Amino acid sequence: MDEKRSVTVDDLANSRENFLAERANIVAKNAVTSAGLRKAARVPEGVANNGLQFDIDLTQGERCDQKHSGRCWMFASLNTMRYRIMRKYGLKTFELSQTYPLFFDKLEKSNWFLENVLDTLDEPLSGRLLAFLLADPIGDGGQWDMFKSLVRKYGVVPKEAMPETACSESTREMDKYLTRYLRSCAKRLRESAGAGCCEEDLLAMKKEMLDDVYHLLVTCLGEPPVRFDVRLRDKDDKLVLSGSFTPQEFFKEAVAMELDDYVSLISAPTADKPFGRSYTVSRLGNVVEDGTVRYLNLEPAELKRVAIAQLKDELPVWFGCDVDQSYLGDEGIMDTAALDVDTLMGFAIEGSMDKAERLDFGESVMTHAMVIEGVRLGEDGSPELWKIENSWGKDHGRNGFDTLSDAWFDEYVYQVVVDRKYLSEDQRAALDSEPIVLEPWDPMGTLAH
Repeated sequence: MDEKRSVTVDDLANSRENFLAERANIVAKNAVTSAGLRKAARVPEGVANNGLQFDIDLTQGERCDQKHSGRCWMFASLNTMRYRIMRKYGLKTFELSQTYPLFFDKLEKSNWFLENVLDTLDEPLSGRLLAFLLADPIGDGGQWDMFKSLVRKYGVVPKEAMPETACSESTREMDKYLTRYLRSCAKRLRESAGAGCCEEDLLAMKKEMLDDVYHLLVTCLGEPPVRFDVRLRDKDDKLVLSGSFTPQEFFKEAVAMELDDYVSLISAPTADKPFGRSYTVSRLGNVVEDGTVRYLNLEPAELKRVAIAQLKDELPVWFGCDVDQSYLGDEGIMDTAALDVDTLMGFAIEGSMDKAERLDFGESVMTHAMVIEGVRLGEDGSPELWKIENSWGKDHGRNGFDTLSDAWFDEYVYQVVVDRKYLSEDQRAALDSEPIVLEPWDPMGTLAH
């Protein structure tokens, strides 16, 4: 045995002796084994800084719940849109259907996947690209640009027009069988191409496969409405909107949002992504004719500036983050000062890497999308605490919302979506410039779920 390469008996004895020599280690062990790591690392003084006083507070309706699904990006997008409807018509609460975009996202992602299969027929099955494409062809996750593509093509509908189903509230089984079917489709297409099938025949096969996908989705989610009736009453029970609408007509009338005005800003301080440049991610998207995503990479201070500007104009802000970092979930607090794991353990864990290093080494990516609906400002106008609308139901956190410290924003917020009018002239020009294409597996291609 090479003792320099193996864990030896002496190593174990030394580690045990070193651990037991410190009283703090014994206290930490007893606390963590009894209460759990995060509860033992909770810092009450840090928690106390997350009081519920905000200078801007955009009150939403009843809290929504994505249940056992990865639809946070849809919920966040729809929550920014429903706020417009509630404000326009004076509604106490309102909810748009999350099942409706789920249906078309699965359909469009299936087509996107099969198009990628046809585009990579010459790639080896054992190569990294095919392994990536086959890993999760129609997962629940997504990003703002993908949601924008869905709404542009299919519109939106009230929740009553396409309510939740067992398969929308818990997508695991539906995703499992749809994924299996699509992988079998990939096999058939590659085998047919290898046998000499022409492009026209392969495309005809793909259309038949998509018909099967539609069949599966209707079985699981129900038939999407083509037209529906609407009768909205305001807080005083006055009828404020009535009529029959297509989904596209309802979006135009009720939401009245210029989709192309809203752009994605990211903050990724890695060496391969200079700030002030636009980026896209190869093979990331859902609606084939709309193409892929586009970002502008800026410093965190700029993301905060434009988010505050949009909040001041009484519009909430879609954002993406790594939600589980330094997070007291039961209390709805995201704050680097509210948890001190490093002192509990006696060595650097959370403090062992900076933001760029966490991205480069796979420790942190965007995992969740939510909505900024408020902010507390200091005397100099700088943000101190953000109020966040989550999509985990009214029983989560603080009546369904979280708080996010400004220091946490710096470390774990990766994306915001705002009206491009808040950007400087130079920033708009950079956003519209030819984007740098990132690899499909780049951290900025991770989907919020």
